[in-house]
Amino acid sequence: MRDSKVALEDVSLTIAAGEHVAIIGPNGSGKSTLLKTITRDLYPLPRENSHARVLDKERWNVSELRHGLGIVSPDLFAFSSLDLTGRQVVLSGFFSSIGIWPHHQVTAEMEEKADAVLQRLGVAHLGDRSLTDISSGEARRLMIGRALVHNPNALIFDEPGNSLDLKALQELRDSMRRLAQSGTTIILVTHHLPEIIPEIERVVLLKGGRIFRDGAKQDVLRAETLSQLFDTRVEIVQRDGYYTMV
Repeated sequence: MRDSKVALEDVSLTIAAGEHVAIIGPNGSGKSTLLKTITRDLYPLPRENSHARVLDKERWNVSELRHGLGIVSPDLFAFSSLDLTGRQVVLSGFFSSIGIWPHHQVTAEMEEKADAVLQRLGVAHLGDRSLTDISSGEARRLMIGRALVHNPNALIFDEPGNSLDLKALQELRDSMRRLAQSGTTIILVTHHLPEIIPEIERVVLLKGGRIFRDGAKQDVLRAETLSQLFDTRVEIVQRDGYYTMV
């Protein structure tokens, strides 16, 4: 429930380790609720046979769970209002925080790992740069670094392409592809088909708080199915492993 509204109902979903999945749906379909259930910001109602098992456990110390999941979300855009360097953004991933605060103990090992992640993502030059001096695409890659720095079991991308121009979106997709090819589990929550990288082979459609379709990408991303999902007529164009709705 979200307030008095049923947000998810009779949802049964399993995502395996190493699997790459896209979760798609219109606004209000339950995507954010499902994501927040995975991250333990929300919980299922206490009903018989109702549960959410994450990384093979039902009960978690949430701070420990956050070390098993890397999250790239618009909710973290509050970073942009802080006077932080790129390295500090990445380091904050060790503490599941927004920024580095006086009670945080940053070790030399953490700094080494942060620099390695910056190098891996091709943004080592942003380590000492202020967030106020970089582009939105560069900031998004720093957010990915923040999510990666503690070697999570899975990466969750929540509408990662919002507000990005074409060049920044391409850079984001390239980063996601490299991560998927390295074996990191990718869960992408979006309603923009161009964000779905070729390595994602399974698509889950949500509508009205229920699973509308769940299956192989080529079977799910069809014009008739997506027209029903979004309640408007669409056509699908596929090119080089990417899909677009027109």
